[in-house]
Amino acid sequence: MVAVTLADIEAAREVQQDLVVTTPLEESRWLSERVGAPVHLKCENLQRAGSFKIRGAYVRMSRLSTGERANGVVAASAGNHAQGVALAAQHLGIRATVFMPIGAPIPKEKATRGYGADVRFVGHTIDEALVAAKAFAAETGAVLVHPFDHEDIVAGQGTCGLEILEQCPEVKTIVVSLGGGGLLAGIATAVKALRPDVRVVGVQAEKAAAYPASLAAGHPVPVAEMSTMADGIAVGCPGEVPFAAIAEKVDEVVTVSEDSLSKALLMLLERAKMVVEPAGAAAVAALMDKPEAFDGPVVAVLSGGNIDPVLLMSVMRHGMASAGRYLSIRVHIPDRPGGLAKLLNQLADAGANVLDVAHARTSAQLHLDEVEVLVQLETRGPEHCDAVLNQLRDAGYPLTLT
Repeated sequence: MVAVTLADIEAAREVQQDLVVTTPLEESRWLSERVGAPVHLKCENLQRAGSFKIRGAYVRMSRLSTGERANGVVAASAGNHAQGVALAAQHLGIRATVFMPIGAPIPKEKATRGYGADVRFVGHTIDEALVAAKAFAAETGAVLVHPFDHEDIVAGQGTCGLEILEQCPEVKTIVVSLGGGGLLAGIATAVKALRPDVRVVGVQAEKAAAYPASLAAGHPVPVAEMSTMADGIAVGCPGEVPFAAIAEKVDEVVTVSEDSLSKALLMLLERAKMVVEPAGAAAVAALMDKPEAFDGPVVAVLSGGNIDPVLLMSVMRHGMASAGRYLSIRVHIPDRPGGLAKLLNQLADAGANVLDVAHARTSAQLHLDEVEVLVQLETRGPEHCDAVLNQLRDAGYPLTLT
């Protein structure tokens, strides 16, 4: 295994110029206030095909021989790498087959097909899809374009690190989402070669975190199971190539909860006007969890923006609930005219915004002259939630949180 160097990353940047764009670096005032130092967002969600993945995929595929191109390429991905491979293949005139896990986000599938790739579903994880992709490569002669475990992939992703140093030369900390490790390894390699004083931090979803145990063991260790909304970083085992670079060059790897991911996604949408997927919000989630742990100026990489609208709605609700701004309660009210109107007036007086109301008339917990009402509310935050609940209890309403 050959280690990726700064020269490799600089050469990859030359190759990318036909297709990859330099993504903007945006100042985030609300995050800066929270951290107490300047925070900037590296917007890879605005990259071609919606994520950083096109960087590595295009470098890898542009270097294939004429014979290799004739056999086509194959990849395994939950969506972002799939789109990067499909777009690169379309640009280079190469036939592409992509294996996706069953249940991969529909918009990612449709975009991948839209770029001309043949999409096939297999398994329920990227790792299972990768097994199928390797079998397809062995059977057909297609070249496997691995999502993270190849020197060209890491070199291609590392060009993001060069851009960060050029756009924010005063940076002290760079925070990057971490799945298989290609992006973090590439950025760390570029940054440490040019600015060894810059701290580089990787962020994994705690329910899909293979790196902490792997780094402790000194070699890649697969996780037994994964369960996270962040499909873009749900990788069961680190790659050998990125693992070596991360073990040597990355200062720290931290994990974030599903609640933290959803709150970060919501805040990015509301305050930064940035649509990101859960994996793309991981770096911001880490900053929000422990703002005092990061010396500024900080650059947080928004690694991708390809999110299913249905998931976005669900995550927004979850994020609001986690932030104390979404309240769901069951309330017992008298079963007589005006009972519901009285409850709604109480909620209006408390300043809560009613999102939904549903009745339940049959329950073992209900008295004969009662009905149960499920009410979903929007509030201004945790303190307002407590005030709403206290006002209802003071008014004599029996209630439970749901």
